[in-house]
Amino acid sequence: MTAAENVCYTLINVPMDSEPPSEISLKNDLEKGDVKSKTEALKKVIIMILNGEKLPGLLMTIIRFVLPLQDHTIKKLLLVFWEIVPKTTPDGKLLQEMILVCDAYRKDLQHPNEFIRGSTLRFLCKLKEAELLEPLMPAIRACLEHRHSYVRRNAVLAIYTIYRNFEHLIPDAPELIHDFLVNEKDASCKRNAFMMLIHADQDRALDYLSTCIDQVQTFGDILQLVIVELIYKVCHANPSERARFIRCIYNLLQSSSPAVKYEAAGTLVTLSSAPTAIKAAAQCYIDLIIKESDNNVKLIVLDRLIELKEHPAHERVLQDLVMDILRVLSTPDLEVRKKTLQLALDLVSSRNVEELVIVLKKEVIKTNNVTEHEDTDKYRQLLVRTLHSCSVRFPDMAANVIPVLMEFLSDNNEAAAADVLEFVREAIQRFDNLRLLIVEKMLEVFHAIKTVKIYRGALWILGEYCSTKEDIQSVMTEVRRSLGEIPIVESEIKKEAGDMKPEEEVTVGPTQKLVTEMGTYATQSALSSSRPAKKEEDRPPLRGFLLDGDFFVAASLATTLTKIALRYVALVQEKKKQNSFIAEAMLLMATILHLGKSSLPKKPITDDDVDRISLCLKVLSECSPLMNDIFNKECRQSLSHMLSAKLEEEKLSQKKESEKRNVTVQPDDPISFMQLTAKNEMNSKEDQFQLSLLAAMGTTQRKEAADPLASKLNKVTQLTGFSDPVYAEAYVHVNQYDIVLDVLVVNQTSDTLQNCTLELATLGDLKLVEKPSPLTLAPHDFANIKANVKVASTENGIIFGNIVYDVSGAASDRNCVVLSDIHIDIMDYIQPAACTDAEFRQMWAEFEWENKVTVNTNIIDLNEYLQHILKSTNMKCLTPEKALSGYCGFMAANLYARSIFGEDALANVSIEKPIHLGPDAPVTGHIRIRAKSQGMALSLGDKINLSQKKTSL
Repeated sequence: MTAAENVCYTLINVPMDSEPPSEISLKNDLEKGDVKSKTEALKKVIIMILNGEKLPGLLMTIIRFVLPLQDHTIKKLLLVFWEIVPKTTPDGKLLQEMILVCDAYRKDLQHPNEFIRGSTLRFLCKLKEAELLEPLMPAIRACLEHRHSYVRRNAVLAIYTIYRNFEHLIPDAPELIHDFLVNEKDASCKRNAFMMLIHADQDRALDYLSTCIDQVQTFGDILQLVIVELIYKVCHANPSERARFIRCIYNLLQSSSPAVKYEAAGTLVTLSSAPTAIKAAAQCYIDLIIKESDNNVKLIVLDRLIELKEHPAHERVLQDLVMDILRVLSTPDLEVRKKTLQLALDLVSSRNVEELVIVLKKEVIKTNNVTEHEDTDKYRQLLVRTLHSCSVRFPDMAANVIPVLMEFLSDNNEAAAADVLEFVREAIQRFDNLRLLIVEKMLEVFHAIKTVKIYRGALWILGEYCSTKEDIQSVMTEVRRSLGEIPIVESEIKKEAGDMKPEEEVTVGPTQKLVTEMGTYATQSALSSSRPAKKEEDRPPLRGFLLDGDFFVAASLATTLTKIALRYVALVQEKKKQNSFIAEAMLLMATILHLGKSSLPKKPITDDDVDRISLCLKVLSECSPLMNDIFNKECRQSLSHMLSAKLEEEKLSQKKESEKRNVTVQPDDPISFMQLTAKNEMNSKEDQFQLSLLAAMGTTQRKEAADPLASKLNKVTQLTGFSDPVYAEAYVHVNQYDIVLDVLVVNQTSDTLQNCTLELATLGDLKLVEKPSPLTLAPHDFANIKANVKVASTENGIIFGNIVYDVSGAASDRNCVVLSDIHIDIMDYIQPAACTDAEFRQMWAEFEWENKVTVNTNIIDLNEYLQHILKSTNMKCLTPEKALSGYCGFMAANLYARSIFGEDALANVSIEKPIHLGPDAPVTGHIRIRAKSQGMALSLGDKINLSQKKTSL
């Protein structure tokens, strides 16, 4: 066995720059030096032994000159020395000198200082030689009665490890520890003793627990945690014991320690599925989330609640606790609030929807009064979406929700206002009885809307759903109020000319003719009143948008005016009123066109907007029935089709979710009754404690894919050639935030290789956590070296390096073998995710890094190519299936994914089938990738480039 394979419990940092001392100088220091030089010499000896040196000549020197010293530092170093020094001859017999060492241990176990006694007992846990331990047993037993708890708890640990490894040395250990436990008062000693009984003699542990089951609440938290573990294991192995201990678990839910409460709640859920047990556990989880300040703890416990909800039988119990769950919203962290709202929405039912809506309305109003924080807007958006979902699922709630939410249309935050508008649009289309209320409320807040996007949407809703003569007149009044004085060009020129005079006065001057860009004359009166300049903020909103050059809103206004004018003509029989209304609508459109063509706006009107406004003018001048149908009926039908398609898609995804959750049982499946299950069959159930321990160690047993290429062997990378003096290969194990390299190093020479060191360096956002320690390799020997690399962001990384070593006895310089590069795949960190179209567009506009990849593939079908890209990049297609179905020779789709570090990756696939090249021509086009960081955009582009072509198996 090599030094690297020896079990060692103590890690020592070795300074590499120092010269290795000679054995003679060390012997001299250990014999004749003072305490300080002996300490330094002993440290050097330990380091040399760790590096593979044997140093047999120093053993007797240390026993004679260092062992008798009473210095605490030296005693501690000696314990490390005796742990690593070879204690047997090559044929496996114990060295004679170790008898002297054994006597020294015995004296230390009777030392008056409790630190020396305790640390010696800790050291004895690491000894694997029964001959050394046998003479020490009476002294170890005596330590159980020491006055100091440090000695007693280490004595328990020593007895446990000795009993586990060499039962014949202390066969009565369980009985001894049980008696010790009954009389012990210190919490840490009781915990260690109880822990030993659980593993050594479970029946005695249960007997002890039965005697003190009523006092469990008074125990310390470390002992309570061990008791929870014992109860879980016992009930897991023997379900008939449940009734005996379940009351104890209920009591531990009231513990003062959060860790105990969390474990007790988790254990209670696995032991019982009774509604009272689920309710108690869920209530305990909710209390933990509210009381714990750490956001990570909150998120972990929320995940446990979400797991509970996944079980159909538990869902109804949790529905009664929705109001308690909503108390978590008092947490300022957005991620916690997001998960809480999602959970509450999943649990909402007709029984609790009213209370839920009241709480959410209060929360929305609260966000209005809070001083602006970067997350307040996002939180408001989340609340609006949750209320939207509630109202769609429970239409009776919409009437309560809409008036509160419509106040937010005038909000400065466009995202929240856009969500409200989307909700209002859906509600006004779905719920006929709410139309009058929504139109009335919309007219109230219309003048206060500040952002152009919301203004456009509000105009559309008013134009589409105003059905009475009074409402139509109100819309026209609001539009006139929002547009200000007309004609706009003339009034603006007047204002500008008036602003030229410094003080307010009436002056008489020559009449001035101003020629506008359209070639018409704008005449200004000789009497001009000059007033101080009006601030831009005083402009009516619509006028402000137009003067800023945003004429898309003008096109929207023209459509709205056309709709309400056509509707007004149908409602009012009087010709004079009809003509008057149409003329007013046409005047507004004409004045906007005039403004667009003048030089007053910051940007001139676009041709598209001119065409739209001109079309609307033409429609109003002709008033044909066909146009009336298109404007007033078919627009609404389009919205109706879109909303029904969206609803269908939501229902489909919900159906898929519920199918996942519902466990289907076949008619001929055997039914297993817990009470009738044999004990050996019980072990097949997963032990939660074992699973959590494996997860913490990063060795979770993942189910390997059926494909042999997906097995571990696929992740083994050869680092050197077979003819190199040192052969190396690495297994790359990717955990969430770190990568573990398990490197196998083989000495292929007939020489001993000393100080064989794996030197690694990284490229990209990777960081080497610790430097692998050097080792000595015997001829044709091998060893495994583990190296940890921390990952900070999603991008392709490269690990490179070399192996350096000295050949034993050779005078030459250090030898070096260069290793091949290890490429870290970005796909281990990318997961499919979903977002709304609005969020996608916003991110697409914000992200500055773009990578354009040209499609170069052998796939001839558009849909097949898209599926291939989704599979190879781990991204999710946001474009609905209905939009992708059918065949028209080209395809556009949006893809989205998130990394485990919270980075977003967007992609737009634009592909076509070149028909002129024949039916077997491959797909052509581009994929544009956008990301916040350069690394993500480039890495994803590389991945697509590498995997575009379909490999034939």
